[in-house]
Amino acid sequence: MRKVKAAIIGTGFIGPAHVEAARRLGFVDVVALCEKDEETAKAKAAQLNIDRVYWNVDDLLNDKEIEVVHNCTPNNLHFEVNRKIIEAGKHVISEKPLAMNSEESRQLVEMAKKAGVVHAINFIYRYYPLVRHARSMVQRGDVGEIYHANGSYTQDWLYLPTDWNWRLVPELSGESRAVADVGSHWCDCVQYVSGLKIKRVYAHLHTIHKTRMKPKKELETYAGKVLQPEDYEPVPINTEDYATVMFEFENGAVGSFTVSQCFAGRKNRMFYELSGSKCSLVWDQERPDELWVGYREKPNEIVMRDPSLLTPEARPFAHYPGGHPEGYPDGLKNFLWRVYSAVAAGEEWDFSTFEDGHVEMCIVDAVLKSHRTKQWVEVTY
Repeated sequence: MRKVKAAIIGTGFIGPAHVEAARRLGFVDVVALCEKDEETAKAKAAQLNIDRVYWNVDDLLNDKEIEVVHNCTPNNLHFEVNRKIIEAGKHVISEKPLAMNSEESRQLVEMAKKAGVVHAINFIYRYYPLVRHARSMVQRGDVGEIYHANGSYTQDWLYLPTDWNWRLVPELSGESRAVADVGSHWCDCVQYVSGLKIKRVYAHLHTIHKTRMKPKKELETYAGKVLQPEDYEPVPINTEDYATVMFEFENGAVGSFTVSQCFAGRKNRMFYELSGSKCSLVWDQERPDELWVGYREKPNEIVMRDPSLLTPEARPFAHYPGGHPEGYPDGLKNFLWRVYSAVAAGEEWDFSTFEDGHVEMCIVDAVLKSHRTKQWVEVTY
């Protein structure tokens, strides 16, 4: 595989994870970094051992050697930065959400297609071996007709009223928080496994901490917080900590999911149940090496992540023998492996694209409308 030179814009929580995963592929050189100012850019570049440093996106995009750019900026910058990357003729890997709303995401899909660049979005849970195994079970008919899907995405990183992050600010994160941030992952994963699109939704959003105490100095996502009372200021909150969403698939099957960022003890639990006419499938991201398969007329099974036990479609995503755990960093590596292989070889590969990012923005828009109107809302793609 030929060498590909890449750059990253934004180095908060997820940016360094992208750098590490790309380097693990063996044929990607992350040669440049861009941050909001010179001081931050140089400090982050030193931490990540990246030689070229920029604090202006346009200057980075003028670097002729760079083929691929990772957009790991805050949500409010996604549309503009993605647009600039596409206009520069470079391949783009974006964090989600793709944009702030479905109108912006639709524009990005059209621009990327017209420019002919590789465009990818990080829906990481698609790339876990047992998620792939579950999808192939559905595709080959082992699950049967899909009856319903249920589940949740729960976290506790915003459990306390003193927990703070830029995602709490609608101008930076968007009108929806919990649904757009983690509910989008749940919807993408369940639609990917089932092969069905969500057709309509009925949603209720709830803000638990209507006032939060904002630190007077900036903190990175998931950073430890040891501050004194005088270091905070009260700020009103109007995005959701919690949401419950009922939905209908395009085949008439139904389901529901719950998201919460105020669930004590759940660190990052993306959990789904898929019920079919032949069996049911259950997967929990906090126990990623196990897929529960449920039956009516014979004993249930737990499929362990072991290449020798997986379907041929899932096997390439498991890189170590059974009993050697793989998780979040490996899912990100699997995602980038697919994208960079497409870039390096100029071939079609299966990975989540801007079109998938647009689908999730359409669902989020429908969820927000449903909450406002207290009615079922069709998802307009």
